[in-house]
Amino acid sequence: MLNVIRIFLTLITLIGTASSQEDPQLGSARVVFQTNYGDIEFGFYPSVAPQTVDHIFKLVRLGCYNTNHFFRVDKGFVAQVADVVGGRSAPMNEVQRVEAEKTVVGEFSDVKHVRGILSMGRYSDPNSAASSFSILLGDAPHLDGQYAVFGKVTKGDETLRKLEGLPTRKEGIFVMPTERITIHSSYYYDTEMEICEKERSVLKRRLTASAIEIERQRMKCFP
Repeated sequence: MLNVIRIFLTLITLIGTASSQEDPQLGSARVVFQTNYGDIEFGFYPSVAPQTVDHIFKLVRLGCYNTNHFFRVDKGFVAQVADVVGGRSAPMNEVQRVEAEKTVVGEFSDVKHVRGILSMGRYSDPNSAASSFSILLGDAPHLDGQYAVFGKVTKGDETLRKLEGLPTRKEGIFVMPTERITIHSSYYYDTEMEICEKERSVLKRRLTASAIEIERQRMKCFP
C-alpha cells in the first residue's frame, strides 16, 4: 500500500513539473519590427507580466520604436533593443516621451530565458525597466527570475540569425554591432481578428457557391 502511495505522489510531482515547464499562453496581439535585415514578429504573455505588456504595447501603438535600433548583439546570448528615449533617430512628440519615460514594476516569473524569449532590460533597481528589452538568442538560465519575461518571438528567427552574423565590437560588458541595426517601422495586428476574417471569407464563398447551385437547380427543374 505504501508503495502505491509513493508511486501516486511521484506521478503527481511529475505532472506538476511538466505543467510548470509548459509555455505560458500567448495573447492574440502580434507586433512586427521591420528592420534593415528583415522582420521580427513577437507576441505577448499578458498572464505573466500584464503591466509590462500593457506598457510595451502602448509604446508600439504610439510608434515609439520606429527609427530605434538594436544597440547590442551578443551571439548566442541576446539582441537588445535600445531605450527609445535615446535610441531613436527621429525626435519624439510629447505623448511619446511621457509614456517612454515611465518605468514598470519588475514582474519576475518562473518562465525560462530560452531562445526567442523577450525580457526587459533594467538597471540595478528591479523596478527600473522602461522601454529597452532583449530578445534571447540562446538559453540564459542565470537571468531566470531576475529579469521580466513578457513575450516571445513568433516569426523571424532567420532575421535574428542574420543579426548574429554581423561584425561586432566590445565596449565594456556589451558586445555591439559595428553598424546600426535600425527598426525602420513597426506595426501590430490581432490574430483572432485575422481568423475571423478568414472564416468570414470562407463562409461568403460557400454562400455564393450555394446560391449558384440553387439557381442551377431551379433553372434545371423549373425552366
